[in-house]
Amino acid sequence: MRDVTYLVTGGAGFIGSAVVRKLIGDGFGSVVNVDKLTYAGNPDSLASVSNDAHYYFEQSDITDALELRRHFERYTPTFIIHLAAESHVDRSIDGPAAFVQTNVVGTFVLLHEAHRYWSSLDGDSAARFRFLHVSTDEVFGSLGETGRFTETSTYDPSSPYSASKAGADHLVRAWNRTYGLPTLISNCSNNFGPYQFPEKLIPLTILNAIEGKPIPVYSRGENVRDWLFVDDHVSALLAILGRGKVGQTYVVSGGNELRNVDVVHAICDILDELRPLAGPSSRRSLVRYVADRPGHDLRYAIDASKLRNELAWQPACSFDSALRATVRWYLENSTWWERVRSGVYRGDRLGLGGTV
Repeated sequence: MRDVTYLVTGGAGFIGSAVVRKLIGDGFGSVVNVDKLTYAGNPDSLASVSNDAHYYFEQSDITDALELRRHFERYTPTFIIHLAAESHVDRSIDGPAAFVQTNVVGTFVLLHEAHRYWSSLDGDSAARFRFLHVSTDEVFGSLGETGRFTETSTYDPSSPYSASKAGADHLVRAWNRTYGLPTLISNCSNNFGPYQFPEKLIPLTILNAIEGKPIPVYSRGENVRDWLFVDDHVSALLAILGRGKVGQTYVVSGGNELRNVDVVHAICDILDELRPLAGPSSRRSLVRYVADRPGHDLRYAIDASKLRNELAWQPACSFDSALRATVRWYLENSTWWERVRSGVYRGDRLGLGGTV
């Protein structure tokens, strides 16, 4: 398989680094990581593979067409896994321009250069080429108390982030239908696991709980998310890339619907067991209910039966075991997250909409 080359955009991010570690660690082929290294891109997340002879890193912005063209010409990738994105809803409320630029314009530029490259390939290489665009279930908006998203759900994004990802999804479909580019799209539920930047709910809760700081929960914590362990997501992406039908969309979930407050309480309980506080108090006492963010979707849930039935994929990890493993990882890897907490992000409240 070493004759295969994967070009991964955003490979220093949370999901991207998990993809890169899997591809290199399991000998899938050569990997070219194209990452701008914004605040959430962390080379430390790739320390285990950074010296591998089959790993290449290019610090580039996906909106730079000439840079992308150079990478295509130099590395001649077989597959593209497009993960580069601004991804935090709260940040999109405060500064939507970056989300439009990276998620919409960047995806357009990448598609344009990918099509230019693909059109230059010979028959076998062109037939083998795939472009996998990794997206989110947030493009479908908010569910009520019942129902689940599927591949045919109507797009109804609520935030600048989800709107920008919806726009990117539509561009990818257009490049398949208009130009014949062999694309695939995945829409996943909320990811969690090691190496996640601590602005998201689970790592922020873990780190605040470790440090004995207040744990913010929006409103009363009733919002429901469908949680997906990042390693299971990686296995789904590789199944889609390897066995998915060109032009198709696949939704991905771990099948773990939980209220945010229940996730927070579970983290508190695990930490109380693994690293008890002095005295009788529980970390649940650190929870602070704060004003909800604008446009906060009530519930996400995904029906991933197409992925299970057609591509024989299913998650390998239960939510409880994956959450416990994630908490342990943050306990055992303080050097990784202390660098983040001491500099680029200190856990401050985002998403108040003050800097549009």
